[in-house]
Amino acid sequence: MAQSERRLGYLLVLPILLLFVGLVAYPFFNAIWLSMTDRVVGAGGNFVGLKNYFWLLRWPDLGLMVFNTWFIAIVGVALKFVVGMCAALLLNASFRGRTLFRGLFMLPWAVPTFVAALVWRWMYDYQSGVLNTILMRLGILEQRLSFLGNPDLAMLAVIIFVVWKGFPFFGLSYLAGMQGIPNELYEAAKVDGANGWQQFLHITLPSLQPVIMITCLLSLIWTSNAFEMVYLLTGGGPSNRTQVFTVLTYQLGIVNLRLGEAAAVPLMFFPLLMGLIVIVSRYMLKDR
Repeated sequence: MAQSERRLGYLLVLPILLLFVGLVAYPFFNAIWLSMTDRVVGAGGNFVGLKNYFWLLRWPDLGLMVFNTWFIAIVGVALKFVVGMCAALLLNASFRGRTLFRGLFMLPWAVPTFVAALVWRWMYDYQSGVLNTILMRLGILEQRLSFLGNPDLAMLAVIIFVVWKGFPFFGLSYLAGMQGIPNELYEAAKVDGANGWQQFLHITLPSLQPVIMITCLLSLIWTSNAFEMVYLLTGGGPSNRTQVFTVLTYQLGIVNLRLGEAAAVPLMFFPLLMGLIVIVSRYMLKDR
């Protein structure tokens, strides 16, 4: 009977294993093999070992690309956490029209990234952008700024768009977590003389700690692997000031048709991202 149950268990798990091998394991190991070849689109490739990785290490802007990738991810996640938490606290309060505002709150998350990026690109436009127009009419600017063409402003413009697009995910997650915090805790804190900030610091934040860890981890993975938000706004420019590894992978593999070198770029970032995930996961399990 035990043998029969074991065989039945393997049979039920078999479809998931086949999907895992076909959709995860095979593409991953095939990418590793591809990164060690000089294959180009339309032609075969020869095994070159670690030559592609050494080429990337000698690339002059490698350090800048690594910095840009992690800067956008870390700063973007931190700002999304702050904005999302503030929005969740506001929407958790009782006021007229709260349901309507909760629906409008989800619009940045619901709008397709392609459409949102085009809208923000128009807003940042040097000639007809609404941001330049508003700032000049308010007297803040004397002349128009090239938000996407200025190396000192392009990174800021990308981060603002990243935060605007992603903060509803944080806010919705935190709002759902706040709904599960018993009101008795806040009532007891008020009786003890705790103010709003103390209630947030000692009740809300500790109660939301698991949700905060998960949302920050997921957003860090998504943001560090973001492609369309950077590519549609700046294409990695100007002068590689917003270049990230996903855009470089696209330029090497799709534009220049150099599949071997393109496959090596994300694989160089994989150990860093995997290490970060392991550290955060161990912290979460240890805390539990």
